[in-house]
Amino acid sequence: MGLFKLKSDFQPAGDQPQAISKLIKGLEAGERYQTLLGVTGSGKTFTVANLITKIEQPTLVIAPNKALAAQLYREYSNFFPENAVHYFVSYYDYYQPEAYLPITDTYIEKEAMINQEIDRLRHAATSALLSRRDVIIVASVSCIYNLGVPVSYMESALHLSKDQSLVRGDLISQLVKVHFARTSGPVERGEFRVRGDVFEIRPMSENVIYRLDVAEQKISDISIVDNVSKNILEHLEEIVIFPPKHFVSTKPQIEQAIKSIQSELKERLEYFNDHKLYLEAERLERRTRYDMEMLRTIGYCHGIENYSRHLTGKLPGEAPDSLLAYFPWKDGRPDFLTIIDESHIAVPQIRGMYNGDRARKETLVQYGWRLPSALDNRPLRFAEFEKRVGQVLFTSATPGDFEKEHSTNVAEQVIRPTGLVDPEIEVRPVFDKSKNYSQINDIVAEIKVLAAKNERVIVNTLTKKQAEDLDAYLHGQKIKSNHLHSDIKTFERTEILKNFRLGKFDVLIGVNLLREGLDLPEVTLVAILDADREGFLRSQTSLMQTMGRAARNVRGKIILYADNMTNSIKQAIKEVDRRRLKQLEYNKKYGITPQTIVKKIEDLLVIEGDK
Repeated sequence: MGLFKLKSDFQPAGDQPQAISKLIKGLEAGERYQTLLGVTGSGKTFTVANLITKIEQPTLVIAPNKALAAQLYREYSNFFPENAVHYFVSYYDYYQPEAYLPITDTYIEKEAMINQEIDRLRHAATSALLSRRDVIIVASVSCIYNLGVPVSYMESALHLSKDQSLVRGDLISQLVKVHFARTSGPVERGEFRVRGDVFEIRPMSENVIYRLDVAEQKISDISIVDNVSKNILEHLEEIVIFPPKHFVSTKPQIEQAIKSIQSELKERLEYFNDHKLYLEAERLERRTRYDMEMLRTIGYCHGIENYSRHLTGKLPGEAPDSLLAYFPWKDGRPDFLTIIDESHIAVPQIRGMYNGDRARKETLVQYGWRLPSALDNRPLRFAEFEKRVGQVLFTSATPGDFEKEHSTNVAEQVIRPTGLVDPEIEVRPVFDKSKNYSQINDIVAEIKVLAAKNERVIVNTLTKKQAEDLDAYLHGQKIKSNHLHSDIKTFERTEILKNFRLGKFDVLIGVNLLREGLDLPEVTLVAILDADREGFLRSQTSLMQTMGRAARNVRGKIILYADNMTNSIKQAIKEVDRRRLKQLEYNKKYGITPQTIVKKIEDLLVIEGDK
């Protein structure tokens, strides 16, 4: 029996069998980079799932945004219900990074609202990677950011077994040392409670409580307790409890780090004083000494990640440990498969994260808000990323320049098993002077017709403000609508998408998040406003990706509002026509009648409990 058990009611069809075969041969031949050029609705995720079962390696799937990552997490969870499928994205609902604006002498303190549920899912992902091999992690590009040291995280894990000798006070000390908080009330994630000789420990990664009964300095029983009913669900022989924080350091590491921080602080203060930068010297010394005292006292401080180089013993400029470091290596090489979904967006994101982070922190260092070592709390450079992943498969309907230049094997997946054909494209004016009729008047009229048939519409705008304003306008027209963009919280995004599919509203308006990969088979019309505004959001790639949201329904239709036929519009229409012809010929040859994709509507993220 294989490592991964794929569960599906379907067998590979259309272009899927040849794509699977071609990519498997490439993986077996050791091809470093390959591309699956799959059109919308051709079943790219199912093709990849078949590859995973053949390769039998832990797998990292990187998506360009949280909404798509959530959708992929649900799809892989359904394909592999018996395996460990986990979700790893940035855990901030709101994040204002630490920054300094020298022109106005304004210091902006880091402000963040951590989503505790996403934090739990992140811990579940790292815990799974360190305890089993049948793991699929669906992540956003935040997976290349600094995440502590896996060895320290692993070494700090508590291995407890029935009949193990145990001193009550020692276990309490050990739990506190790895940053579990003791409580006398309800046990929340990352906390423990002791009542007599009974320990109740709630890991950060789970929604259950582990209960340990201690008698005569031995563990007499280990059980899992339901967090709500408090009933015992299961008795265990042993458990492994991972720390509630990814940045974990031992006392010797902290002592050595403090010495190293003191040395760097001394050098930096000498620099500031030599250059008569007394204000910078004073603020740096005050902050750093406070942080060192916190480290010395409780082993942790606010912004501890900025001292990660000292805590890990890494050299200046050395790459940090990210989620990638939690994946296994074998014979000096990465022993896992990396899938980069919607790679035309995700690859540029990975390439650009380092420079954006660096610019902000250099200002903080220059004006004495941080030590220079804070620059090493960063995302990976792209070259560092490449060294830390093994074989990579890019998936996209519109591969970018990097994929085209580096992929030694490209599998085209244009034929859809459902027989669905790319919708025809209609170009209408942004403003019709002869009728005194705008694109907004036109789309409202279209929406009213389709809403009466209980069909869904996606409207793509150029800006968040335009999306919000149009949403408000449609409400004024008694049309049920909603908008989606990057300012909306992660779980709220997934709820909006679910409600859209359920028909709680008829129109979804957005900018970027409604382009790549979202699977919304109820959509019969995609309208792109101001399609002739040539640029990133109206490039050939962007247009084709957005239009693809209507390619899962036999009644799918595309309207581009444009007064000018830009080159991007012409090229997009040309490529869509090529793919339409290929699908139509296939349907005629095999007597296939196109069918709308039928997909179960379910929560994208598992909130209460997971494998």
